[in-house]
Amino acid sequence: MKLLSTFAASPYRTADIDLFRDAEEAKVAALLAACPVMHAAAGETVSDAQRARLHIVLRGALSVTSDTRTGLSDGSVSKVLPGESVGEQSVLDDQAGLQTVTALVESEVLLVEADLVWRLIDESNGVARNLLRLLSFRIRAANAQLRRRQKLGEFYRQLSMVDGLTGLQNRAWLNDVLPSLVTAAHESQRPFSLIMIDIDHFKRFNDTHGHVQGDQALRMAAHVLSGALRPSDFAVRYGGEEMMVLLPETAETVASGVAQRLCERMRQAVVFEDMRLPLPHMTASFGVACLRPGQDERALIAAADAALYRAKEGGRDRVALDGQA
Repeated sequence: MKLLSTFAASPYRTADIDLFRDAEEAKVAALLAACPVMHAAAGETVSDAQRARLHIVLRGALSVTSDTRTGLSDGSVSKVLPGESVGEQSVLDDQAGLQTVTALVESEVLLVEADLVWRLIDESNGVARNLLRLLSFRIRAANAQLRRRQKLGEFYRQLSMVDGLTGLQNRAWLNDVLPSLVTAAHESQRPFSLIMIDIDHFKRFNDTHGHVQGDQALRMAAHVLSGALRPSDFAVRYGGEEMMVLLPETAETVASGVAQRLCERMRQAVVFEDMRLPLPHMTASFGVACLRPGQDERALIAAADAALYRAKEGGRDRVALDGQA
């Protein structure tokens, strides 16, 4: 940067600077009189990695990139316009190099050293008040930005737990939620049931009709499940053509009835309209298990899976219960 003049010799007034507005003008102007006014070319770095000081834009605009090395920032970029300042936090913390300040366009910048900033705060109630107001505004803005990022992060987290093909919850969601549901059921001593579902002969369906129709079959199966459950129940794509239904506060007899209803609806669902083709419909096998005392989520899934195996061994397109012979 190139020295243009001092503040006293420049045409600028303290009343035009946010930090000094409504402060004791004569006192502040006297303290700033010897401060240098610097010229910065567009793209020139203004900050000094070795010194903590205040940069006040008198003309032009600065770009400020926060330092990710502190662990307190994400490297976001902000713009500083005439009358605004940057570097207050560095001065208060006595740490230089927390931000990279660059001239966006040809600019004139007033430099105020850290010791003079503290003197301005000590000798002018107006400056101290403006600084508190400025920092308070920045804290509120930072908190609002953090809340927006948290909401966005939660949105993407939820999005990552939904199966893109079927719209059902996915395996990651199951791994995250099922342990909590099982623990809650044990603590409340309320029943909890799980249904494992496997679309019958799905490989043959894919080989005969192609993967596009196979995907349609999976979507239709998901539609059958999600359309027949209560708001408190959950449908999950477990993997491939396997799906799962979670039934909180549901005993085995009720869960068996739910599985029978789903089995019938699956049988009636039409995957595609050309009824002349073989296998225009689909069926599924269902294994039902109810949470037992001391059982964890892995054992519950294994019990439902064993019941599903018996349904498939028994001829498919049917429901089998955990513990059935």
